[in-house]
Amino acid sequence: MLMPKRVKHRKVHRGRMTGKATKGNTITYGDYGLQATECGWITSNQIEAARIAMTRSVKRGGKVFIKIFPHKSVTKKPAEVRMGSGKGAPEYWVAVVKPGRILFEIQGVTEEQAREAMRLASHKLPVKCKFAIADREGGEA
Repeated sequence: MLMPKRVKHRKVHRGRMTGKATKGNTITYGDYGLQATECGWITSNQIEAARIAMTRSVKRGGKVFIKIFPHKSVTKKPAEVRMGSGKGAPEYWVAVVKPGRILFEIQGVTEEQAREAMRLASHKLPVKCKFAIADREGGEA
């Protein structure tokens, strides 16, 4: 499971997810990518499940890049505890995703294999996604 090695502040505010992604919205490493079309929180378990689905789909061929990391901690209070007495303990970690953000990239496989791998990965995620192809300048389109 992905999580930060160490953090300065263990408990963070929930925040707002408005606007489009300004960084991480282009395919940089691979040939094909999975792009979010809506905002949401993606947990570290969901990222791992999507990664496993992709690698199994391409029979461990090609290379998968994960472009998101869960930096935000989500806290939860224990069951049947009265209100008050502070914020709960960190329960899990999430990555905040905005529309346009590239979540995963893949290279070294055909477009059909990449489409199928991304389709399987998108079923594991709580946000709607679309398949994206890198537009390399100077190379074939």
